[in-house]
Amino acid sequence: MAADTRRGVLRRTAAGVSWLVLIVAALATILPFLWMVGVSLRTPADLYADPAQLWPSTFSLDGYHAVLTQLPFVRLVFNTFVFAGGTTVILVFLDSLAGYALARLRFRGRQAIFLLILATLMVPFQVTLIPVFLTLFDLDWLNTFQGLIIPRATSALGIFMLRQFFLTLPRELDEAAHIDGANSFQIYWRVIMPLAKPALASLFVIQFMALWNDFLWPLVVSSTIEMRTLPSALTLFSSQSGVDHAALMAGAAISLAPLAVAFLLAQRFFVQGIATTGLK
Repeated sequence: MAADTRRGVLRRTAAGVSWLVLIVAALATILPFLWMVGVSLRTPADLYADPAQLWPSTFSLDGYHAVLTQLPFVRLVFNTFVFAGGTTVILVFLDSLAGYALARLRFRGRQAIFLLILATLMVPFQVTLIPVFLTLFDLDWLNTFQGLIIPRATSALGIFMLRQFFLTLPRELDEAAHIDGANSFQIYWRVIMPLAKPALASLFVIQFMALWNDFLWPLVVSSTIEMRTLPSALTLFSSQSGVDHAALMAGAAISLAPLAVAFLLAQRFFVQGIATTGLK
C-alpha cells in the first residue's frame, strides 16, 4: 500500500514538473511575439520608456500607417507570395520526383547520388551565392521572378524528407500497379503522391515559412523596391527612416499573419508528416 502511494506521488510530481516545463517553454516561445506586437503599437515616447513595458501605456497605429503608406506594401506582399508560394510549389514537385526515384526505383549509383545530395546540406547557401548571382547576370535574370524562384526551386532537405517517407510505403503497391499496366510516373502520381499528403504538407509549410522570411536572396537578386520581398524591403525601410522600431515591428507582425494561417491550415498534416517521416 505504501509502495502504491509512493508511486502515485512520483507520478503526480513527474506530471507537475512536465506541466511546469511546458508552461515555461510556451511562455518563452510566445513572449517574443507579444513583445513584437507591443512595440508595433507604441508611441515614440513609449519606445524608449524606462523601465520597458510589454504593453504600451498608450496605443498607437502610427507604425502600421507608416508601413502601409511609405512602402508599396501591396506590391511587396504580392512579390513575397509569388516568390514563396511559386518556389515552394515547384520545390515540392521536383523534390518529390527525386525522392520517389531514390526510394522506389532500382538503378546503379542510387546510393552515391543520395549521399552527394546529403553532402550538399553541409554547404551553406552563402558559399554558392556569388556563382549563382553571376549565372543569373549572364542570363539577364536579375530583378526578375524567374531569377528569384528557379535557383531556390529544389532542396536537399526536401529530397531527404520525402525519400524517407516514401520508404515507409509498402512496395506491394508498386507491384500491383505494375501488374495493372502502370508505368513509373503513373505509380508516382496516382499511387504514391495521394498517400504522401502528410509529408508533402509538412515540406510545403517548412519551405514556405523559410522562403517567406528569406532576406538575403531577394536582397541580392532584386535591385528595385518594386521587385523586393517584404523582409528585404523592411530592412531598407529602416535604414532610410532612421530605424523606426514601431514601423519595423508593424511590418513584421503583418508579414507573420500569412505564416500563421498556413501553419494552422496544414497543422494536422504537418504533425502527421513529422511523426511518420523516417519510420520503417
